[in-house]
Amino acid sequence: MRYYQLPSRERSSATDSLVVVDEKGDAYDLTSASDDLESFTHLARAANASDRSIDAIARDRLSDAERRDIEDVDGDELLPVVPDEVWAAGVTYSISEKARKAESGKPEVYIDVYDSERPELFLKATPSRTVGPHDSIGVRGDSEWNVPEPELGVVLHRGSVVGYTVGNDVSSRDIEGENPLYLPQAKVYDRCCSIGPCVATEEAVGDPHDLTMSLTIERGDEVVYEGSTSTSEMATTCETLVEYLRRHNNLPETLVLLTGTALVPPDTFTLHEGDRVSIDIDHIGRLVNDTVAV
Repeated sequence: MRYYQLPSRERSSATDSLVVVDEKGDAYDLTSASDDLESFTHLARAANASDRSIDAIARDRLSDAERRDIEDVDGDELLPVVPDEVWAAGVTYSISEKARKAESGKPEVYIDVYDSERPELFLKATPSRTVGPHDSIGVRGDSEWNVPEPELGVVLHRGSVVGYTVGNDVSSRDIEGENPLYLPQAKVYDRCCSIGPCVATEEAVGDPHDLTMSLTIERGDEVVYEGSTSTSEMATTCETLVEYLRRHNNLPETLVLLTGTALVPPDTFTLHEGDRVSIDIDHIGRLVNDTVAV
């Protein structure tokens, strides 16, 4: 099933609602069934406490939940989960390795990572730097080469995988390319990350390594970039990335791990303020953001 955070329709007791869309495409307001189910994290806590799956807990409450029009879901989505941290992986696709080599004066650094057993993992964003659907991603004012990076996001609760989302690891390629030690400045800044539109459970997604992912960038009425790939092109599995992230690392309650990108606009492209970025991943949905300078 897929879980969305939506504005509350009628109740004054909560500012927004956790809405589930089941396998038939019907939408239910889980928060109307229980105020204790006001967010995906609260649902994950209930599942963890009862040693049951998230979908099993949700199904038990459908008969008590108010129906929502499925049209409410498209366009009203809020940040589907507020992660305590967002982490990201780099050089997990061969095209990502090529892009890193093209941008950097030290390409051997990226070649070594691509050929190594240990993946590149880094802290990407805090909650204050993470935006949701229909909000604005940021591009740094001191960078001349800013790009979106569409990625499959793995959602973890208390260290266990509980679902997947769409992520945008917005990056300043010229800053990182100048020196790999500048990676934190190229990756971590205001509005540097977006996730959404929902959290889709493993039951809904199926094999996370067999999903079509596409990127469309619009500038005004013109499509300035369009491309697609498959997560089957990943050189490192989600399981391996999660296993390395857990090593000697006390993870927070809720976390999103972005798994790398294979969709890289040409070297001549940079994001402009006002651009509209759309990322689609099979069985999860479409994440849409406009762009603002920060």
